Order: sequence, then structure tokens, then C-alpha cells
Amino acid sequence: MGGNLPALELMALYTAAAMHDYDHPGRTNAFLVATTAPQAVLYNDRSVLENYHAASAWSLLLNNPNNYFISGLEAAEFKRFRFLVIEAILATDLKRHFEILAEFNAKVNDEDAAGVDWTLETDRLLVTQMVIKLADINGPAKAKNLHQQWTYRIAEEFYEQGDEEASLGLPISPYMDRRNPQLAKLQETFINHLVAPLCNAMVTGGLLPGTWVDEDGQEGHDELDTSAGKDTEDDEDVDTDDIDNDLDLTPVKERKPPRKVHCLLTKNMKENYEFWAAYIKREEEEQTRAPVINMESDKMSTSSLKDQVSEKSEMEPIKEESESPPPSTPNPMGGNLPHSPNSAFQAATLSAPTTATATPTVAPEFSGSQCSASLETGPVVYSQQQAMHTTEQVCDDDDDKSTEV
Repeated sequence: MGGNLPALELMALYTAAAMHDYDHPGRTNAFLVATTAPQAVLYNDRSVLENYHAASAWSLLLNNPNNYFISGLEAAEFKRFRFLVIEAILATDLKRHFEILAEFNAKVNDEDAAGVDWTLETDRLLVTQMVIKLADINGPAKAKNLHQQWTYRIAEEFYEQGDEEASLGLPISPYMDRRNPQLAKLQETFINHLVAPLCNAMVTGGLLPGTWVDEDGQEGHDELDTSAGKDTEDDEDVDTDDIDNDLDLTPVKERKPPRKVHCLLTKNMKENYEFWAAYIKREEEEQTRAPVINMESDKMSTSSLKDQVSEKSEMEPIKEESESPPPSTPNPMGGNLPHSPNSAFQAATLSAPTTATATPTVAPEFSGSQCSASLETGPVVYSQQQAMHTTEQVCDDDDDKSTEV
């Protein structure tokens, strides 16, 4: 894909990725608006964090000569570069998620889609917006141990916001009440409604690296078949004098099913989805057996977790996938977990089976205004309206924090 982008646009995409979460306050857009924070006032409650990240990062770039790496750009190039960076950062606002996804599907994945025209600046901009969006919320597409490390970190950040909301007398946002932890449900919903449709749209659109796993993935697979209705090799031999003029002889192009692609991101996402779904199932079974559960304050099974994880003053740094802990390491998530009343869930994940037992579901296709999770990720079809309603509970204006989910 990078070969289809001019160097200036590719540099703008990298720069936007570096800038897009700069100086994040650890609170959501909804919280900043509800508390009339200075950022919300400055940006009129619209894409508050996204505008703040872009403006703050650009100030850092422009006001420090040591940071100004674009001094060699001409005026027109600078204008174009700045426009692309800002547009990419603003695209990470989850309020625009379904708008951008629907535009991409209409361009690439719908039945009569023309595909990306790499000669058009607007099409290339749409691609860069999709790329940075996936980079922003691709936590569930990481390897399981890395995904879980980031999940616990974002959960602690959510709980801190919930604590502040409670202290201010505000309603605690969904999934942010540490006395009622719903971490597994948060991740299952986040993957199902946001990450899977986005990731799969990019896979079927040919924007993610992967390999064909079916024999039909050859050149000419989607070519129009015009052989139907012909019983001779030459069109001139066909006698059409006796054919009803109302008969439509136009060949019909059949809709081919999506070709299967092996992509590491979708593989990881499927495994993580099944892990959370399996945990939810076990949790529901336990609640059925013991409906009364003591959820008192901050004392939930902390001691049991301490028996399994040694305490240190700081969490170990996140390890890249290539630096995953060896199989003998007792903690599959690598490093210590942040202290949290959600210890019961954390301890359970340490002993959870590596193979999820979630019930397999059918992998539907993208169709019209629907966003579906294909490539056998497990999520189900849902309408855009239903997804937007549910998404408001998952990440109400959560924008940049989704990077770590």
C-alpha cells in the first residue's frame, strides 16, 4: 500500500500517528465536555481531544527548531502536509467511526464498488484515515499477552475517571465503575462493534498484509463471465431475429464471495475475542450457581492475585511481540498488573484455558449499510444504527484512549 502513496502523504501519515495522542489527559471527550474543561471550551465540544492533540503537537513542532524536521518543504508542500496530518488525527474521533467505515465500504467493498483510485487525492486520504483508525484501536489485534497488558492499563485509566466522576457527583460512565467491573464485556463489545468491522473491511479491501488461503485467489477471479446463453463461439453466428425484443441479453455479473485471507491481525483478533467470550460464559455460569456476590469496595480477591504475581513498585515496560515472555513464565501477560479492585477477574485470566470454548458463529459479509465482522472472527451482523447505539456505551467519545484497548 505504501507504494501507492506519494512520499509527502506517507510522511504525513507517520507524523499523524506520532501526534495523534500527544499530551492525552487520561479522560474521555464526554468527561471533558461534562466538566466544561478548558479543552472543551476551546474546541466548542467538538472532537475535543483530537483537536487538542493536533494543536498541541503542532505547537511543539513549530516552536522548537530542534523538532522542526520539515523546514525543507516548499510553501505548497507544507500546506498539503499540514492538511493531511490534521485530517488523519481528526479521523480518530470515534464519533466519525461509522461515517468513515461506510464511506470506505461504499468505495471498496460494496457490490458495485469501483475500488480505490490511487490517482485521486480524496481516495488516498480515505485510505490514510482508515489506516490511522486501525492503528488507533488495534489493541485487540495484537498478540494475546500484549493485548491483555494494555487492556488492564486502560481499565485502570477508566476506573480513575469513574472515581473522579463519582467524587464530582456525576453519573459514572459505562464500564468505568471499579465496584462493578465489566472488563470482559467491554472488550467483547469493543471488538464486536468497532475493531472487527474496521479490520475486516481493510482485509477484504486489500489494505492489510496477508496471504490467500483459497485456490480462487488468482488473477481473473472476479472477471465477468459472459459465456451464459451462448451456444456458439462467434457472436455473428447467433440468430437473434426470433428473440423477443424485451429479453435482456446483458450478462449478469455474479457476486463472488469474499476470498479468504490469512492475516495475522485478524487471527489475533479472533483469538482475543474468543478468550473474552469464553470468560463471559464462565462468569455467567458462576453467577447462575451463586447469584449473590459480595462486590464490596476495593477488597476483591487482592490477596489471591498477590500470591501469583510478585509485587514491584512499577509495572514492567510493555514488551514487543518479538520479546514475549518464555513459556515457563507464570504470568502470561508479562510483568505486573496495575493494582485494581478487578483483581478477581485478573486472577481468573491467569488460570484461564489457552483455548477458548466460545460457540463458533457464522462469518457474514459486508452488505449495504450494515457493518459485519467477516473472516470468521466470531462477531455477528448488526445494523449501523444498532452498532452506534451500543458503541456509545463502549467508548462514548473515547477517541484516543482506544489506542490502548
